[in-house]
Amino acid sequence: MGKLIGLDKVVMDADVFAICVQHALSIEKQEIMGVLMGEVDETECTSRIKAVRILNRSDKHADRVEISPNQLVLAVDTAEQLEDTFGKPLKVLGWYHSHPHITVDPSGIDVNTQAGYQVMSIYFIGLIFSVFNIDSATKKNKIHLTCFQASGHLRKDVELVIQSVPLRLHTLREIAGLPDILVREEEETCESNAEQDELAILHNDTLKTIKLVQIVSNLTRRISDDLEERSTTVSQRIKILEKMKRELQNDLQSL
Repeated sequence: MGKLIGLDKVVMDADVFAICVQHALSIEKQEIMGVLMGEVDETECTSRIKAVRILNRSDKHADRVEISPNQLVLAVDTAEQLEDTFGKPLKVLGWYHSHPHITVDPSGIDVNTQAGYQVMSIYFIGLIFSVFNIDSATKKNKIHLTCFQASGHLRKDVELVIQSVPLRLHTLREIAGLPDILVREEEETCESNAEQDELAILHNDTLKTIKLVQIVSNLTRRISDDLEERSTTVSQRIKILEKMKRELQNDLQSL
């Protein structure tokens, strides 16, 4: 397979990677998707992913997902608004979606979709998270990830490097806003069924209530616990740094 001119590597900030994984694990029976934003290092032929935008799905399917033009426009606006955070406006440089219960390999539709996005930029990349795969030996959920581009009608793997960074405010807001997005999706689904008979409406309202409870119990609580652990870790690091500062000040005074 020939080399795709323009892109050699993708460097993704760890906080972006964390929210993509959290998003992929939020729904087991349908694919999820989001948009990746960052900057291009043309000297090193590298896409540097700095932020993420979780998208509201208008269509929910177990085997496919797509980004509407309106959602891409919103993602572009979000990227430009992040100028204050990063000191420069970012670009939309990729998309990600999940493969629940199936392999991480992109389908023919995934490759064709990626090829269409690469018309916008040769640095545009795709990520797929294969989730909810139980290892028969350990009985634990295994997560697989692939980073790819399209080369003709074929997939081309791209090196992905995860870069350690602190949790940024934008990413924190995206994580905290994920339950709201899922709730909004359920409400929109119910609104689309508003013209059904009373029995169907009652049935759908019951399903909606069950799904909202699942969002709160399975996702909101998990996000809250994760952020609580992050807060505890940060507090511990602050105490260590304060101790080091006092020791250094004492050393200076003794000189």
